[in-house]
Amino acid sequence: MTEKIREYKMNGSLIIGVDAGYGNFKTARRVFPTAVSVSDKAPVFARDFIEWNGRYYIIGEGHKGFVTDKVTDDDNYVLTMAAVVKELEARGYTVGIIAQPDYRDKESVTILGEPRLGFLVSGGNMDSMVNHYSVSKKRRAHDAFSPGGVMGKRPDYAVVSYCNLIRQTYKHNPIIIGGIEASLRRLGHYDYWSNKVKRSILLDSGADLISYGMGEHSIVEIADALASGLAVKDITYIDGTVFKTRNKEDIYDALELPSFNKIKEDKTAYAKSFYLQYQNTDPFTARRIYETYDEKMFVVQNPPAKPLTQMEMDDIYALPYMRTYHPIYEKDGGVPAIEEVKFSLVSNRGCFGGCSFCALTFHQGRIIQTRSHESILAEAKKMTQDKDFKGYIHDVGGPTANFRAPACTKQLTKGVCKNRQCLFPTPCKNLVADHSDYISLLRKLRNIKGVKKVFVRSGIRFDYLLCDTKNNFLEELCKYHVSGQLKVAPEHISDPVLQKMGKPPVSVYNEFVRKYHDMNERLGLKQYLVPYLMSSHPGSTLQEAVDLAEYLRDLGYMPQQVQDFYPTPSTISTCMYYTGLDPRTMEPVYVATNPHEKAMQRALIQYRNPENYDLVHEALVKTNRTDLIGFDAHCLIRPRKLAKEEFSGKKKTKRTPNQNQTKYKAGSSRNTEKFSGKTSSQNTKKKHTIRTVHKKK
Repeated sequence: MTEKIREYKMNGSLIIGVDAGYGNFKTARRVFPTAVSVSDKAPVFARDFIEWNGRYYIIGEGHKGFVTDKVTDDDNYVLTMAAVVKELEARGYTVGIIAQPDYRDKESVTILGEPRLGFLVSGGNMDSMVNHYSVSKKRRAHDAFSPGGVMGKRPDYAVVSYCNLIRQTYKHNPIIIGGIEASLRRLGHYDYWSNKVKRSILLDSGADLISYGMGEHSIVEIADALASGLAVKDITYIDGTVFKTRNKEDIYDALELPSFNKIKEDKTAYAKSFYLQYQNTDPFTARRIYETYDEKMFVVQNPPAKPLTQMEMDDIYALPYMRTYHPIYEKDGGVPAIEEVKFSLVSNRGCFGGCSFCALTFHQGRIIQTRSHESILAEAKKMTQDKDFKGYIHDVGGPTANFRAPACTKQLTKGVCKNRQCLFPTPCKNLVADHSDYISLLRKLRNIKGVKKVFVRSGIRFDYLLCDTKNNFLEELCKYHVSGQLKVAPEHISDPVLQKMGKPPVSVYNEFVRKYHDMNERLGLKQYLVPYLMSSHPGSTLQEAVDLAEYLRDLGYMPQQVQDFYPTPSTISTCMYYTGLDPRTMEPVYVATNPHEKAMQRALIQYRNPENYDLVHEALVKTNRTDLIGFDAHCLIRPRKLAKEEFSGKKKTKRTPNQNQTKYKAGSSRNTEKFSGKTSSQNTKKKHTIRTVHKKK
């Protein structure tokens, strides 16, 4: 008598049990001997082997001797990987990866043959258009996500291009698209690079399904449905997916958006449609929504998938990742992007910050999901064994480093509020601001053998920090986790602009600056704040840009880099940029779209750069602020005829070609202490200014 094998799932994820015996390894469907032998060359005759870190581990040719501590035994790590693979094979799932196929050659997508279930297509870790072009729409010279940093390995609008390439050969195979590029273009959207409203990527690509957001749940359900024999056109019920249909009867319990033709012609309709989408991004409260194309095609978005539990997050990060690029790219110099993240730890997912210019709400959601301390510590210990590890963990965080729990307890069962942000315009009364868990995690990481320093670099929400009444995180941060400079993102100093950005008023930032300064002074540390600033965001006129320049003058700081607002798909700010309307209120918003005006706003932030003199002068004249042209301490620039003397220090001295790369005094330092967080001990004998090096962009 035999019992049917049961499958255990949690929130849609399959749980695979492994019995690590010393004679045999066992899963529900497979048993295999435990011997492991290692070779530097691919085995000729062995059928079962795992390639890992450039070596080949032959599985199952004999039995392994008894081991008391299986946790620290590498053989058992390899055997566990083998057990998971064999269990998946028993379920019929294998995955072949074609990395960056040649988009000019349809044969490049055929090298693995025809898939049994379908194609999964992603454009990569970054939207291909953002990856390829600057905000001025100039082609970038380097691609950090390609071997050797070579630009041009991927096409523009990569998902559409790859899908069209597949369809040239495989006419009927299911195509499922996902990743950031597909996720943020899942419905009709404004495309900055073509300056027009584009259709759902589902239609332009010819794909059958979109797995949007974080797809760990949906991709398993899609695979199970296809494996059961269900036609892809009938997979219409999975959370976290978007499908297309010509049959309106396939749509139930759904909210109709304005038609694509309507949003294409009417910016007001576009703004209303976008905000309806924005309000339906929560897995607990979101309704099914759909968009009509020419009265005969419907694109339907199912509600988002449920957030991962901590156990599910841990399981994902416990998978046997190589933690580096594939060895075949070594000859090309590797993949540059790995350097930014190789020694960083992801501790959370999601963000309830609600910045208007960020697409995280559309992709990861507002509900914070976290890994356990045990999971993070295990990865950190593994990190210390890397030959390139120098003792420094570069970052511990996620979209926002100091978010380690949902904003309030109700979000885990009832979801987030549709018409209320957690931090903006003021913190919600139900917000639970507590850094205790994050402090405990950082302390544990600092105590790992081989770790010298743990930095926090992914950015903190200073307004959330100020909400924590225990006031203990700032001391911990300044004392142990700042590398001389702490990067924060006030983005602007004009309250009307900050309101459009979804950021707190400048008074909140000033309060944080004061507390940061006081804390460093008390600790006897010389540490600075480096503010991220953005020019030309919707709501910012030339006058607000002048206000920001004056703020920087008083601060004694001139930023080396300035981020122009970049209208990327599916953000509130992009909607404002295209429509001139704030979709939250439908009120008109001033938008700087003229490239020359945008250049002036940017130049005002870097007004001391001599290359920006003409633009700054023009901006001050246009805003009737010629009082800022002169010789007084409050002036931004000197009169034109003396402009050269201002920067060269000598009359009629010709600038050298490299002069723009020399250091410039950053102006009056009278308020530097107040805004930069510099300790007072630095200002006791003489004035100091923050100096920065200008690099031509």
